[in-house]
Amino acid sequence: GANSYGQLGLGHKEDVLVPQSLKDVSCKCQDVKSITGGGGHSAVITGAGGLFVCGHNKDGQLGLNHTEDVLYFTLCTALSGFCVKQVACGWDFTIILVGSGLVLSCGSNHFGQLGVPQISGPCLIPQKIESLKEKVVGVAAGLRHALAATESGLVLQWGTGMASRAKRANQGKTLPLFLTAKEPCEVTGLEDVKVKTVAASSYHSVSLTDEGHLYVWGSNKHGQLVSREIFLAEPKKIETHFFSHEKIGAVWSGWTHLVAQTETGKVFTWGRADYGQLGRHAVVPDGQEACTASEQRLELLCNIPVSVPCLNGASQV
Repeated sequence: GANSYGQLGLGHKEDVLVPQSLKDVSCKCQDVKSITGGGGHSAVITGAGGLFVCGHNKDGQLGLNHTEDVLYFTLCTALSGFCVKQVACGWDFTIILVGSGLVLSCGSNHFGQLGVPQISGPCLIPQKIESLKEKVVGVAAGLRHALAATESGLVLQWGTGMASRAKRANQGKTLPLFLTAKEPCEVTGLEDVKVKTVAASSYHSVSLTDEGHLYVWGSNKHGQLVSREIFLAEPKKIETHFFSHEKIGAVWSGWTHLVAQTETGKVFTWGRADYGQLGRHAVVPDGQEACTASEQRLELLCNIPVSVPCLNGASQV
C-alpha cells in the first residue's frame, strides 16, 4: 500500500504493491493483538499490552516525544507501565485506551480532537483525558473527532471535525453540543440505550448497543447512514429489517462506508462504492441488469445494507 511516511514499517518510504514481512522489528517476535492505521501512521498492540508505532509524525501522533517520521515499528515508551487495550488512529492524532479504562491522546489538537482543551498545540507524549471520569470500554477516531463508550453505556464525542458540515446542513438551527465540543461531551439521543461499541470515519460516527442495534450520526454524503438527510445531527437507528431482522454483533467503519456483522455471522455492507469497497455489485431488486439501471438508481442501491455471502462468518473485517 501507500508508504509516503513509512507507515508500513518496512524501513523506507516507497509504496509497496505486494505484502512484505517485517524485518528487524522488535514487535515482530511478539504476539500481535491488533493492528490499526490513521491518515499516515500505523499502530500495533502486542499481547502484553505494548504499543508499537510508525509512520507520519509531524504533529507527534506517534507519542514518541519528537516530530520526525518513523520508518520502523517503534515501542512507545511513554506508555510503559500501562497495558494498552485499544488504539484508534485519526488523521493526525491517536487515541489510546489502557486496561484500567483510562484514555490518553497525542498528536494534533487543532480541532480539539485530543479532548484536552488546555493544550493548544500538538501533543508529543500521550496525555490523559482528565474529563473522562468514568471507565471507558471502547474508543474510535475519525478524521478530526473522537468517541468513547463508557462502562455504563454512555457515548462521548469530542473534536470539531464534523461541525462545519453540520452547520451547513442545519443552517439557523442550534447544533447539539457534542458536535462542537473540544473535550468529551455526552452524545444526546442515546439516553434510552446502552452502547457497547463505537466506530468513526471521516465525518460520521456509529454506535452499537447491547441489544444489537446500530445508531449513526454525521455526514450522509455517500448514503452510509441509510437516510434521506445529508447530515444527521443526532443519532438515528438503522432499522433491523435492513439486516434480515437479525441483531448486530460487530460493526466496522471505513472512510465513507460501513460493514456490519449479525450475531449469526452474516456480513452487510453499504455506503460509498466507487472503488469496490463494498465487496459486491449493486443489487437490482426487480431483476434488471445493473448495467442498464440508471447511475442514480445504482447509487441508491449502495445506500442500503446488503449481505455479502462470501464474507459470512468472518472473524475480522
